[in-house]
Amino acid sequence: MKEIRLVVVSGPSGAGKSTAVKVLEDLGFFCVDNLPVTLLPKFMELLSQSAEITKVATVVDVREREFLKEFPAIFRAIKEAGYKGELLFLEASDESLIRRFSETRRRHPLGNVDSPIEGVRAERELLKEVKIYADKIIDTSAFNSKDLQRHIRDYFSAPVSRAQMAINIISFGYSYGIPQDADIVMDVRFLPNPYFVDEFKGLDGRSDSVKDFVLSRKEAADFIERFREFLNYLIPLYWKEGKSYLTIAVGCTGGKHRSIVIAEKISEGIVSEYGIPRVRHRDIDKL
Repeated sequence: MKEIRLVVVSGPSGAGKSTAVKVLEDLGFFCVDNLPVTLLPKFMELLSQSAEITKVATVVDVREREFLKEFPAIFRAIKEAGYKGELLFLEASDESLIRRFSETRRRHPLGNVDSPIEGVRAERELLKEVKIYADKIIDTSAFNSKDLQRHIRDYFSAPVSRAQMAINIISFGYSYGIPQDADIVMDVRFLPNPYFVDEFKGLDGRSDSVKDFVLSRKEAADFIERFREFLNYLIPLYWKEGKSYLTIAVGCTGGKHRSIVIAEKISEGIVSEYGIPRVRHRDIDKL
């Protein structure tokens, strides 16, 4: 049977599913919006007979109504049939979703709700069984449209095979919450904070002077060496378990200094045949 990569995009309304699908289309995926989940097995069977289509994406959300309950069983059956299926779940905070509804003046797709917050909460309840099957969860709360496009493009441009994993290292600030898609979270707030040094306040962790400040500490050097060893031990084990994506989150208070320096330094020391790390600084532009 011809190998077909199926990406199912799901998540609450306003989390960025339309943006994600547009990026996937640009990356060469054949995209179908709102295909009834009960038709997915037949759809995949038909695609397997096409010589041209090898990558397909579809959206599953609350528009499925009652059919949504059947998704877990159908998704499992598709994988058991030999298709490469993966579920991308886009998440966002209640505040972010409500703000986006307000900005676009859209009605919530559930229709029978009295307020946006009621719709958001009802939708989360309906999607909780779908979210359990997510291969990747992306929290879009802090993303604008361009941020999300770039993140989706990086994620799906990475090689996905048994030969390599996509290893993502994210710096973040605890002030803005832990990334929901993180597999490993490391807190580096034990290091002295450059923010409290006047000459560093207007700089970030990409600055040579900030790097020197953070990395000159013996505890920083010791930590980096030990954490690298730990990751180089773990990565082959994750690969062995069949994991295609690994997200390592490194956090400090605001995500502007220590976490950036450490994330970049950690990435330089990960040498693995199982994947090449990519670094992203989630909160570098926050005020």
